[in-house]
Order: sequence, then structure tokens, then C-alpha cells
Amino acid sequence: MIINILGGGPEELIPDLYDLDEKEGIWVGVDRGVYRLLSRNIIPNIAFGDFDSVSLEEYQIITSKISNVNKYKAEKDETDMELAINWALLQNPKKICLYGGTGGRYDHFMGNVQLLLKPILQGSKICIEMIDRQNIINVHRPGSYTLEKIDGFPYISFLPIADKVLNLTLEGFKYPLKDCHIPLGSTLCISNELNNTYGTFSFTKGILMMIRSRDLK
Repeated sequence: MIINILGGGPEELIPDLYDLDEKEGIWVGVDRGVYRLLSRNIIPNIAFGDFDSVSLEEYQIITSKISNVNKYKAEKDETDMELAINWALLQNPKKICLYGGTGGRYDHFMGNVQLLLKPILQGSKICIEMIDRQNIINVHRPGSYTLEKIDGFPYISFLPIADKVLNLTLEGFKYPLKDCHIPLGSTLCISNELNNTYGTFSFTKGILMMIRSRDLK
């Protein structure tokens, strides 16, 4: 099962949700993202938020159409998005896709980036991807991975998180690497590309963020 989560990030960065196959998973709405789903005729299975970003009329529409609305006080220890992610992880899905989590306020964006680490820190193999019209972001624990080229997202970048990454090897890339150590603060692995349909990357220590991206015209 795939769990799709829509947050309240800028509308212009949200991809066309109609392109997603409804059979692939369920929808979760977060704060204003709940109303945005309803405006696209998508009924989320569950909703989270303090709903300070919707009007009273919009909130009444939300509660009239969704039976499972979890409303919280604005003063709390977790963001609305973290509450939704916590719930999603408990469902043990194959993958969590997060939309509406980029752009706007940098504190919210950086907080959402931190949430990508939750499965790794919990010892879970669940993958969380943060997706917008220009980027696909996820993080990886040490191991070996095969990548398939995604049409429209030609650039692939790798960044170490929390600690240096050891023995990074890139094969099938325009700029290959062999057993390279990447310290925090390095931009060595920004804007690479696959040579063909597939490529591989591997490393032995650290946490690695991968960003697939494209230039918007």
C-alpha cells in the first residue's frame, strides 16, 4: 500500500494529482491540504491539523465530507505534517508520498526534510518521498541501490545528512565515483545524470539524501 499525503505548501508546486492511480494507495490530508484534496474531488481517508489555514466555511465543508478528522490545538509539540507521518508509519505502508511539503516557509520545508529521516531512525524500511513539480526527494541508509531513469527528471544529486558518507560509488552515471568519501558541506555530487536507463549507487556508512530534479520552463 502507498499512502499519499497532501500538505498546505504553495499551490503552484503541487503536481497534477489526477495523474496518480487511485488503486495505488490512500490519501491523507494535512491542514489546508485537506481542502485542496476535496476541491479536486479526492476524499481523503483521514485528516490532520489545527486547521488555522482554512476559513470556518472551509472547515465546515471538511467535516461534512470526511468522517475521520483529527483536529489539534495550534500549540503542540509536533507539526501537523509530523502527526500525519506518525500515523502513516503505523500503517506499515510500502511507501509514503508527501506532496505540498516544499516551498513557502523554509522552517516548514526544512522540518519536512527532517521527517524523511523518521523511518531510518526507527529502523524501518518504509520509504518516504517528498514530491513537487520540480523535485523528488528521499533518503537512504547504507547499501546498494538501482535507479531507473524518470522521464522529465534528468538531474540526480546526492547529499550527506547528519554525518559524512563513506565509500560512495556511482555506476552508470555521467560523472561516476568509486569508493569516495563525501563530507558534510560538500557539493561534489550535485547535478549528475544517468547515462542510460539504469544506474547504481552504493555506500557503506552515513545517511544519503537523493534529489531528482528538473528545470521548469
